[in-house]
Amino acid sequence: MLRWIPLSIVVCLSFASSAALAAPREANWPQWRGPQRSDVAAEAGLLQEWPKDGPKRLWLFSDCGMGYSGPAVVGKTLYTMGGRRGKEALIAIEIERGTEKWAAEIGEVFEQDRGEGPRGTPAVSGERVYGLGGGGDLACVESASGKLVWRVTMKELGGATPRWGYSESVLVDGQRVICTPGGSKGAVAALDKDSGKVIWQSKGFNDDAHYVSPIAAEVHGVRQYIQLTGKSLVGLSAEDGKLLWRVEWPGQVAVVPTPIFHDNHVYVTAGYGVGCRLVKLLPDGKTEEIYSNKEMVNHHGGVILVDGRLYGYSDGKGWVCQDFASGKTLWRDKSLGKGAIGYADGRFYCVDEDSGAVALIEASPDSRKERGRFMLEPQTKQRSPKGKIWTHPVITGGRLYLRDQEILSCYDVVRN
Repeated sequence: MLRWIPLSIVVCLSFASSAALAAPREANWPQWRGPQRSDVAAEAGLLQEWPKDGPKRLWLFSDCGMGYSGPAVVGKTLYTMGGRRGKEALIAIEIERGTEKWAAEIGEVFEQDRGEGPRGTPAVSGERVYGLGGGGDLACVESASGKLVWRVTMKELGGATPRWGYSESVLVDGQRVICTPGGSKGAVAALDKDSGKVIWQSKGFNDDAHYVSPIAAEVHGVRQYIQLTGKSLVGLSAEDGKLLWRVEWPGQVAVVPTPIFHDNHVYVTAGYGVGCRLVKLLPDGKTEEIYSNKEMVNHHGGVILVDGRLYGYSDGKGWVCQDFASGKTLWRDKSLGKGAIGYADGRFYCVDEDSGAVALIEASPDSRKERGRFMLEPQTKQRSPKGKIWTHPVITGGRLYLRDQEILSCYDVVRN
């Protein structure tokens, strides 16, 4: 395993010395979309409106490498992935000052015209960190040092790299690491988190992998993993990978957004004109479609459920608030361009993928109420001409983290 001496280029603005940096709150964002994979942060006491120039930037780290991997933040350390010097790496950053702690190679850099490098977000569990690279290299390393514990490739599990690279953020659930290699050996695999050995591969589910990250759910007392591909929405037994239920799904080109589970219902959406669907899961393993429409056509910026309402960007319609139960649109707005979304303390954090504008939106089912806006600066000069600002915002420990390729920015969003 290649290990680097920590290298970071850190710019701290508005501070005369490192002593002026506010100590971060305890952070709890151990994986993609947070503890429950819902993108709902359990934060309080945050700014409800932003000043004219936006919240104060605490630091900037400019050596994340290329890629779209988001941050996982636990305690005083942020973990992400990036392509640096021809290799993909897991990277650990100390969050008080934004300095690198270690970096650990996980495989060769994945190259594609939308941008090279990893796409998924690492998962932190205990003293280990798990990350899947764009080319299908899944590595487990020690969280304190970056020392390699084990590595498995999706090819070994029967998978073939999707066109735009493996983009899944692996799920750690109990003793299992859940990943989606796709293919005839079983589309979804459960690996032992300590050894990387296969516990099971899905039985009766052999679709090719798309770009979706799975979720775990208790459905009528049964622990299961819910995953979406270009052809299917499925539930798999957590115990042995058995197919519990399946719904056909008309995916086109690339299926990306993470499923949403609530009250024995599963909501899914995809871009390229596909739309959205709400499915009720019945006790006998059967399913019932509640609705299927094109009110939400979400490409890859994500959808968030808050108080019975869904919020996200719908292609052709703009930012949309949709009723979860009925599927009806409550409002739509185009005053901010297409992009990704996060939520904390009654506010949505929305990022325009083209311009880098970041807006603070009140979580209201009545109308879109903007409470501040600023421009993400600086932005990368290394991004692929076909790439955009696709990394989702993360709000945890009183801080907002935004990434544009090699540049990671940290902002103080705590109310004074």
